[in-house]
Amino acid sequence: MTYLPSAQRYQHMEYRRCGKSGIKLPAISLGLWHNFGHVDVMENYRKTLHLAFDSGITNFDLANNYGPPPGSAEENFGKLLKDDFRGYRDEMIISSKAGYTMWDGPYGDWGSKKYLVASLDQSLKRMELDYVDIFYHHRPDPETPLEETMYALDLIVRQGKALYAGISNYPAEEAQKAIDILRKLGTPCLIHQPKYSMFERWVEGGLLDVLEKEGVGCIPFSPLAQGLLTNKYLNGIPQDSRAAKSSGFLQTSQVTDEVIDKVRALNEIAQQRGQSLAQMALAWLLKDHRVTSVLIGASRPEQLADSLKCMDNTTFSTEELNQIENILGKA
Repeated sequence: MTYLPSAQRYQHMEYRRCGKSGIKLPAISLGLWHNFGHVDVMENYRKTLHLAFDSGITNFDLANNYGPPPGSAEENFGKLLKDDFRGYRDEMIISSKAGYTMWDGPYGDWGSKKYLVASLDQSLKRMELDYVDIFYHHRPDPETPLEETMYALDLIVRQGKALYAGISNYPAEEAQKAIDILRKLGTPCLIHQPKYSMFERWVEGGLLDVLEKEGVGCIPFSPLAQGLLTNKYLNGIPQDSRAAKSSGFLQTSQVTDEVIDKVRALNEIAQQRGQSLAQMALAWLLKDHRVTSVLIGASRPEQLADSLKCMDNTTFSTEELNQIENILGKA
């Protein structure tokens, strides 16, 4: 059956200005880091994408290595874009990134012009697109001159392979330098994608101030701390969780008794607010005007629907904020 998007898809989503640009992004964006690879069930992620678009999510975040296997998320997204979303490309912001290992040899990683240009060409072929809306450098490269990496982003935009340039995982000082270089080149930095959650607060050490000062958007990833800020860990580590899998990004050693105590205390505040812990964690990020959009993942449509309810209440009282900071030890 042909997918027909909801006629009300723009009525309930909040759209926020991305820095000083002409672009607005939905308060919630969908990341395809997990759950959209060849190892996953297409009918499941197809329904997730349908629900996202029906709910006003217009920003879809990919990278060259998303899968698994690497590249398969872009392939699958490209197929559904062609099969289900034909005619709706101009209603979407589609992004990709390069900066982590993608292929063997010295040109398949980090931040050289050779790697970034080649990687985006591959991404465009996988998605069967002429251009992406945003192309990010995925992480700083300690060996390649920053100028070369930023020149590559500028070149890619001038070639028409991306409309906007972004950076990800850059600390405040390097972000400032990158933003300055791009501005001088005439391709301003649109957005920064950092890891940010109640448990991951490094961006508050100067990066958010830099982005606000320079008029650059901010789209945090891992807002639920790899699942820690959900109901999943209230009673310890479940066997099917990421923390239980030693190969995952969340290690068992990180889920200490102290952390679980904090999660339970935060959950009590969430319940008092009429929210799940995950909904409160997303709302907590959205309360900051410097945050343009929050990037979430979803393993199934129901999970996405639950996360979207965070927008029902993004206002926090001073008392609630103080309680949260006390629990997190940030008072």
